[in-house]
Amino acid sequence: MLVNLATILSPAVDSHYSVACFNVFGWEDAMAVVDAAAQLGAPVILAATLDLRKFMPVDVIAVMLRSLAQRAPVPVCVHLDHTYELDEVFRAVDLGFTSVMFDGSQLPLEQNIAGTRRVVQYAHAAACSVEAEIGSVPYAEGRAHIKTELTEVGDAVRLAGETGLDAMAVSVGNVHRLTSPSAVIDFALLGRICAAVTVPLVIHGTSGIRDQDIARLARTRVAKFNIGTVLRQAFGRGLREGLGRHAERFDRLEIMRDVMSTVCCEAMRMIRLLGWPEGSATPSAQS
Repeated sequence: MLVNLATILSPAVDSHYSVACFNVFGWEDAMAVVDAAAQLGAPVILAATLDLRKFMPVDVIAVMLRSLAQRAPVPVCVHLDHTYELDEVFRAVDLGFTSVMFDGSQLPLEQNIAGTRRVVQYAHAAACSVEAEIGSVPYAEGRAHIKTELTEVGDAVRLAGETGLDAMAVSVGNVHRLTSPSAVIDFALLGRICAAVTVPLVIHGTSGIRDQDIARLARTRVAKFNIGTVLRQAFGRGLREGLGRHAERFDRLEIMRDVMSTVCCEAMRMIRLLGWPEGSATPSAQS
């Protein structure tokens, strides 16, 4: 069932689980993620990254992901990931994304607040949720212009309190696109943020965080984890292993069946790591 972000994050904030948000890059891995969530009875978020939007028209992405969500037996949110231009965010709302992220993290605080407030007003009128970022989560590669800046508690309080956003991404030592878990999380800083705000928090760069730290983070007010690299690694691993066993294969559908199985298994592992107990009923949701 298709839901917005607020619907599935609200039950997670004060529970011992968080919701997985997977960056997907096509029909196959998106379907594998939904299959993983369905097998576990868990809510899930399908995210369209900037890289996907450069490859595939955003209106096509919206139709593809919404159709998967509408057919799913579990709550599925269709999310627009990091977007810096207001017009692009507004268009995604019009196209039917049920969650959007306006990323004003590279802007001065006042501009970040003003832009987020505008997005909230526009999106909430369409029952679409809004995520924003305070501080700046750096990238290990591919985004050299993105600064490294830990979240200031006072800034977090202002962004949350002055905009009406539904979720807030924070920078507490997490790093985008690390290919192995080496991030050092500042749990003391996170604790101060959790004590100061009531909105659900978001961690980007999950793949670069050690499993034990992910599990610990999931027991805080962090209700959403963005996951990309480990899923892409699983896709590549499944593709190499499948073709290694069957070098003669050339049929895309036959090849992708094996790959989707590998991606599905990794998605299930991450959903469990975030604290979702297998066999649990999903929170009630309205489409």
